[in-house]
Amino acid sequence: MGLYRDEGVVLRTQKLGEADRIVTILTRGTGRIRAVAKGVRRTSSKFGARLEPFMHVDLQLHTGRTFDIVTQVETLTPFASAVSGDYGRYTAGTAMLEAVERLTDAEREPSVQHYLLLVGALRALAAGEHDPGLVLDAFLLRALSVAGWAPSFEACARCGEVGPHGAFAVAAGGSVCPDCRPVGAASPSPATLELLGALLTGDWAVADSADDRSRREGHGLTAAYLNWHLERGLRSLPLVERV
Repeated sequence: MGLYRDEGVVLRTQKLGEADRIVTILTRGTGRIRAVAKGVRRTSSKFGARLEPFMHVDLQLHTGRTFDIVTQVETLTPFASAVSGDYGRYTAGTAMLEAVERLTDAEREPSVQHYLLLVGALRALAAGEHDPGLVLDAFLLRALSVAGWAPSFEACARCGEVGPHGAFAVAAGGSVCPDCRPVGAASPSPATLELLGALLTGDWAVADSADDRSRREGHGLTAAYLNWHLERGLRSLPLVERV
């Protein structure tokens, strides 16, 4: 394949040798890749700071046997500066990066929807127009939907009966009617289900007006739903700052 160009978001980095790094990037055209950035840990590196988590970059890479090699990097959007400077934004953003890496578990399989969703969520975090916790939960619900696990907050997830319903069962796929309600289903408030539906559809007027109790309960259901489908929780999720 030789040289190729793509744009992407840096998800994480790890040290390699004395001066190099392995960089995990979710790209628009190629999907999730791991590439070696040579010499970026040296103070003289021309693009070391551009290959940090949260950075939205344009890349030129050379195809390698095990890892591709980064040969050129240009910054598209420096999300890292705005996100890393605030604890709430940083912890929410870190959970987003970990979640999207887990949801795109196969390398080199393009997922343009996940890529665009991540860029949009990081842009919202950096702008600071909404609570970071709400931006995170909206991202997680939509990312799960893109992966094929869209939760239901109106109709019964089992029989399709029109709601709203008063119970939520993670294993069933969301809200459930009285006839389909399994043992152990949660009983969230109507306001919480309204909030989750708003986050999924992007109704920020409703989401921003939600009270603290609904936000906390909604985050708990979102985390439980995510963990059920990933089968292993995100390490970064417990660190997210909550109101």
